Amino acid sequence: MSNTPFPDRPHVRPAGKKAIPAFFGSLWRLTVVGFAWPLTNAIVWLQEHLKFPKWAGGDLREFTMRLWGVAWLAFVWVLLWGEVTWGNILVGVVIAIVVMTLLPLPRVPVEGRIHPLAALKLVLTLLSNFVVSSAQVAWAAIKPGPPPLGAVVRVHVAIKSDLVLTLAVDYINLVPGTMVVEIDHLRRMLYVHIFDVRKQSQVDSFFRQMAYVERQFIKAFERDSEWQPSPFHGIDDDYHHVPFSDRQRVADEERRVRRASRRRHIRRRKEDT
Repeated sequence: MSNTPFPDRPHVRPAGKKAIPAFFGSLWRLTVVGFAWPLTNAIVWLQEHLKFPKWAGGDLREFTMRLWGVAWLAFVWVLLWGEVTWGNILVGVVIAIVVMTLLPLPRVPVEGRIHPLAALKLVLTLLSNFVVSSAQVAWAAIKPGPPPLGAVVRVHVAIKSDLVLTLAVDYINLVPGTMVVEIDHLRRMLYVHIFDVRKQSQVDSFFRQMAYVERQFIKAFERDSEWQPSPFHGIDDDYHHVPFSDRQRVADEERRVRRASRRRHIRRRKEDT
């Protein structure tokens, strides 16, 4: 008789040897679930029942964003003084509140949802690209031969949110060897300067990298199943459900309609006078 508990499955080890790791693994999962579920319920309850005055944002999400803005400005103030004291922190908070009250910035619509694991993968990819691209640029600067041949390449991205598009542009600019020189906001076109395009493989590698960056930003911030257009989005509200290939056509049609309406209005005013 075999000593294994499952003779037909010899690869299965006795459960007793892994009892302690399995116990702590289950305990860790139960702790996370037991903490995350009440926290989520508490946030949902506060979002539905807690009311904020208009000067504080009107809801929990807007209040949280403003609180983060105050904390960030106060942190910058302390950095400028170079000394962490209660006086600098208090003055930084006061100045941050004054700045956000008297000099408010336009609303930045937040229309997706942040996925921490995908965002972490994006940051790690940025660090990897930064190291590899820095080495490539350094080698191109010292190796013998003709100088690199730069070019501006047009890239179309399927990113809907202006905020996420700005983050993607910052990502591209942080990688050595690439720089966004122009943005076509309406058609979501980026014109990117590439450091070296002497080989077709370098151009293909660039487009693969841009496609990967696009996919990762969408996974991290604006998946289609979670996309909710913000009422504060502004000019892009008319294009959320329009294919990117048709946005220019729709914009031209709307422009012709507005011009025709304006001409009719002017003609009517002339007839009345």
